[in-house]
Amino acid sequence: MSELTEVTSGLKFPEGPIAMPDGTVILVEMFGPRLTRVHPDGTKETIAEIPGGPNGAAIGPDGAAYVCNNGGRFTEVELGGLCFPGPVTPERYIGGRIQRVDLATGEVADLYTEFDGNPLWAPNDLVFDAHGGFYFTDHGYSHEREQKVTGIYYGKADGSSVKEIVFPAHEPNGIGLSPEGDKLYWAETWNGRIMQRDIVAPGEVAEVSFVDVSVCLYGFPGFQLLDSLGVDSDGNVCVATLVNGGVSVVSPKGELVDFIPTGDLLTTNICFGGADLKTAYITLSGTGRLMKTDWPRPGAKLNYLND
Repeated sequence: MSELTEVTSGLKFPEGPIAMPDGTVILVEMFGPRLTRVHPDGTKETIAEIPGGPNGAAIGPDGAAYVCNNGGRFTEVELGGLCFPGPVTPERYIGGRIQRVDLATGEVADLYTEFDGNPLWAPNDLVFDAHGGFYFTDHGYSHEREQKVTGIYYGKADGSSVKEIVFPAHEPNGIGLSPEGDKLYWAETWNGRIMQRDIVAPGEVAEVSFVDVSVCLYGFPGFQLLDSLGVDSDGNVCVATLVNGGVSVVSPKGELVDFIPTGDLLTTNICFGGADLKTAYITLSGTGRLMKTDWPRPGAKLNYLND
């Protein structure tokens, strides 16, 4: 691995990086709260102010950015010179939602705030398939002795429908698709596990028994927490690993094949860009930085972005 190079700093808990074809990187700043474009020279441009807590982003079939907004699920806390997502401040929480952001005008519109009468509590991350829909996680809500259990969802980009496809999921965070689009992966933060399901149709996953161990791709030993993830062209799941501070690379066979330390225990996300998709962009949220490095394998191509 090459050394990590700083692209920019001074970000307010960056997450959800998207490497754009023009060389810029679009990301959310959860405690901004806003959607930001970072230019190759490190300059930052605000695309849109997004009240609540923008937590993840992806480009949809219409070229707009689709944002997971946790509604202000976390409160900014400084500890040891690092920025942490602390407990919810209930009076500031506005409810979770999926939003569409027009990149040209900065207009922000709510797409989904509930499914089947159940509120979205804290949407965290999303990934688009080739059929105009997207899978997303809801990290859930907890305050004192109250906790809301959530799942994995599938929504249409046109706002016509959203449904729950996995329940329960425990603090689900990052989400991604295999290069062939036939496998869904997500990371569960506090369990320290990468989970998986076979996709049998757009927005449908295979039914499994509660004792089917194949649903867990990999479980991390010790106290390692998981954040968001990206998938490379070999099908490896590259998951941002908290506390340990880096990116863990897990093969489709469930083997840990690499770990890239970053020096920030709040390493939160990774995406791939450049002409050959071999430039990895990594968000270091504790220190508010966007980094880049040469990756040994290309990232998997994303629908509607790397065509």
